Amino acid sequence: MSDDAKAMSEWVTAVTRELGIEVGGDAVVDTVLDLTSDVAHGVSRPAAPVTAFLIGIAAGRADDPSVAATDYARKIAALAQGWNADTERGVASNDQSQRA
Repeated sequence: MSDDAKAMSEWVTAVTRELGIEVGGDAVVDTVLDLTSDVAHGVSRPAAPVTAFLIGIAAGRADDPSVAATDYARKIAALAQGWNADTERGVASNDQSQRA
């Protein structure tokens, strides 16, 4: 394990302990890092932490926050990957009028 990975793991453990929450371990960290990378490169760097925060709020309201966070991260990562200032924005994943 690299020094950065060890520091990240220790940090996440300390933060989750301090907040009194449990997360899905390294898989959640990897999901968040992938998401923020997609947003930073596809939208803007400042949008990455804000997006992670918004997903955290939404996931915290779900019955199973860990599952919801992973699902939301995948949806938003796909939105960020298709984000382009020269084209029309994507349709929200929860827009029922756009479903087949």
